[in-house]
Amino acid sequence: MADRRKDATDRRTGGTPAVTRVTLRDVAKIAGVSHQTVSRAINGKGEIDPQTQRRVLEVARELRYRPSRFGRGLARPDVTSVGVIVPDVVNPFFPEFIAGVIKAADSREWQVVVASTENDPSREPALVRSLGQQVDAIVGYLSYPDEDLDPYVGGVPLVIVDRGLDSSTYGLVQVDTATGIRAAVRHLIDRGHRRIAMIDCDSVCDPAARRRIFHDLAGEHDLPVDDSLIVVGDQSIAGGDAAFVRMREANPDATAVLAFNDLVAIGALQAARRIGVRVPDDCALVGYDGLTIGELIDPPLTTVHLDKRRLGELAIGQVDRLLSDELPPPSVLTPHLIVRRTT
Repeated sequence: MADRRKDATDRRTGGTPAVTRVTLRDVAKIAGVSHQTVSRAINGKGEIDPQTQRRVLEVARELRYRPSRFGRGLARPDVTSVGVIVPDVVNPFFPEFIAGVIKAADSREWQVVVASTENDPSREPALVRSLGQQVDAIVGYLSYPDEDLDPYVGGVPLVIVDRGLDSSTYGLVQVDTATGIRAAVRHLIDRGHRRIAMIDCDSVCDPAARRRIFHDLAGEHDLPVDDSLIVVGDQSIAGGDAAFVRMREANPDATAVLAFNDLVAIGALQAARRIGVRVPDDCALVGYDGLTIGELIDPPLTTVHLDKRRLGELAIGQVDRLLSDELPPPSVLTPHLIVRRTT
């Protein structure tokens, strides 16, 4: 087992990719079980011993075994399909990400199937399993760690987007969140702000990432940060509205707010206007994500811009290499600050 783990690590760090496709019988031989047992373990059938299932899945993962959906008659062998799992198709961030996936897939003449967890992370494992039985690979905004996803993946190539955790098993697309938050905070400091608040939200990816980075930067620049300056709200315009009101009641002297995303920032702007706080004269405002809608509001929103279509393209690039039996290093997307009139 140690040798198989080393093989996975070698592929992650640029070792020579495997050229021979692993078969179900290869897994059975190394696991010391029949190929029927391997099939039942991979497909989540309940009539085998749990310890045996864990052993089979461990061997399958280490060998990077990928079950053939063509053998089950689920698709034409000349068409590659990719499943995409996002938390919310209504949030304008994710349609742009999906558009990037589709563009990159189209250039390879692949098909794309989209599914949503409807902002319910508990749905992730079941979606991974069901979608994995229909497609050649999966790209997903998934919060579960590898060990919790493994029983549901069943050997299908998987790319995880912006989870905040490393992996020696799956493809990764990471967002350099620290660089984005750092640019926003430095911009506010350069504008003379010292009392900076944050509206944070629970996230599918890494729930406290922005908060941790914000705290670290505050320490670096000797900024005052207490619990009342960080308010957690829902990831929506209404959530941003309510969070801004709470923050302002607790900290009327706060002169700037960094919002979790642009929707939250728009909600904060809406609340500021309603309660008589002038943006940016009384309180500056920075969003995150770079949604097109941020250009259309008045005043236009300063934001940390993330190229969402490029994010989708990078995910498909990871899929391409996984389908060639190579485990590539993570792809990293770095956001940049766009300064508009809310600061």
